[in-house]
Amino acid sequence: MKCNLCPRKCNIDRSEELGFCNQTNDLKISKIMLHKYEEPIISGKKKGSGAIFFSGCNLKCVFCQNYPISQGGKGKIFTISEFIESMKKLEARGANNINLVSPTQFAYQIATALKIYKPKIPVVWNSNGYETEEMIEMLRGLVDIFLVDFKYFDDSLAQKYSKAPNYVANASKALIKMKSLQPNDIIENGLMKKGIIIRHLVLPSHSSDSIKCLQFIADNLGRDSIVSIMSQYEPRYDAKNYPEINRKIRPIEYKRVVNYALKLGLKNAYVQDLTSADSRYTPKFR
Repeated sequence: MKCNLCPRKCNIDRSEELGFCNQTNDLKISKIMLHKYEEPIISGKKKGSGAIFFSGCNLKCVFCQNYPISQGGKGKIFTISEFIESMKKLEARGANNINLVSPTQFAYQIATALKIYKPKIPVVWNSNGYETEEMIEMLRGLVDIFLVDFKYFDDSLAQKYSKAPNYVANASKALIKMKSLQPNDIIENGLMKKGIIIRHLVLPSHSSDSIKCLQFIADNLGRDSIVSIMSQYEPRYDAKNYPEINRKIRPIEYKRVVNYALKLGLKNAYVQDLTSADSRYTPKFR
């Protein structure tokens, strides 16, 4: 079968050659852990989120904090059965949810596994937003929470920093599709059970683009949408070659974006302290 999972439409047989995501058809996982540094309604106060980090990515972000696995391809091949056992072990350890991190390139394999075994705790689809409506539809009834990035509202930035043509149109449609699958945000005892959280990472020099992303969310997904406005940008990986983003964001840049969220009336926005831009919060991939 030729792979056309994401908007790139590589149309190649990944059993014979690598896709743009740098992966074959073999399910490859780089880390399995209880992760305590997601949004509070995902990680909770004690055990944390049951995070499963997949290898590869359909974006090539020059500032990626997980570049050893997204670009470097670190990881181990898992069978479908082994993947299911990993989810069961996280459940047994008391994870608040099963958090599938960068899963898009393995959507077929993940959907197959979830049809065999659906965890008793919520399943989180933690993705970069560069996805198709058809792929999202595959997840109907299998995924409970969409934790999704909305990275850019300017395709020239998406191409420059993530090599993602037509990012805005594809991510916009994917967000609206996700919202249609999980229209209601359900939170019980401080933990999300169903719904969608839209993340946006504020980039240095580009707060105006962040404002446009927030405007889209308010206009198309509703002012009651749960939005996570992230200040945690650090110039990792290849960012040194892009002077305008080769620094952390300035307080005034972040304040401008947060103030606009308030102006829009976004009722459920998470904000971060600027000290969150610290590598200690990033998992170590060995």
